[in-house]
Amino acid sequence: MKHEILDSIPFFSVLEKDELATLALHMEFHLAPKHGLIYTEGEVADYFYILSEGSIKIGTHHEDGREVIKQVLHPRMVFGEFALIGQNEVHHNFAMALSPATGYYRIRVDIFRQMMDKNPQLTMGVVSLIGLKLRQTENQLESLIFKDARARIIDFIIENANQCGRQVGLETLLKHSLTQQDIANYTGTSRQTVTAVLNDLRKTNKIYFTRSSILIRDLAALA
Repeated sequence: MKHEILDSIPFFSVLEKDELATLALHMEFHLAPKHGLIYTEGEVADYFYILSEGSIKIGTHHEDGREVIKQVLHPRMVFGEFALIGQNEVHHNFAMALSPATGYYRIRVDIFRQMMDKNPQLTMGVVSLIGLKLRQTENQLESLIFKDARARIIDFIIENANQCGRQVGLETLLKHSLTQQDIANYTGTSRQTVTAVLNDLRKTNKIYFTRSSILIRDLAALA
C-alpha cells in the first residue's frame, strides 16, 4: 500500500527504488476521525504528511475567532511541506479531517531532510511545491479582491472538481465532505450566500447537489 501511494504521486517520481523503500520504511500510518485535528496552530512541525484517503482542510483562525480555510486537500496530496525548509518550525495553520475516516501517513522531518541532502532533485521538488502553494495563496487573495462572491464560489467548485472530480458521461461528479459553512470560510463569503449561489446554479441546471456531492452538468460551461 505504501509503495502504491508513493508511485501514484508525481512528487516522489525523482526517488530511486532504494530511496522509495527507505521512505516507505519511515512512513507512519494514522487515522483521524471527522473533525479530528492532525496538527494545530503553534504545534512544533516535526512531520511531513501524505494524505491517503479522505479529505482535510488547512486553515487558521482570525483574531475574532472566525475560521479561514486556505486549502482543501484530497487523496494523494502532500502537506506540511513548510516544515522541511525551516529550523524549529511551528505550524501557522491547523489541519483538520473532513471525512469520517481520514487516513494519512507522516514522515519525520529530520528523516526527510536527510533524503533531501542526498537527492538534489527531491530538494527542488520541495521548493517547487512550496512555490506552487504560494501561487495558490496569491490566486486566492486576488480572487477575494477582484471577484464577486458568486465567481469565487464557482471557482471553488471548478478547482475541486478538477482535483478529484469523476467523469460521469458528459457530467462531472464531485464527492466531498464539506459543509456550506466550509465553502463560505474558503471563499470569504457567508453560508447564506453559498446556499443562494448553489440554489441558483441548480435552478439554471448548471449543477445538481446533495449534502455530500455536486454534479456539474458541463464543467467548461460553468467556468
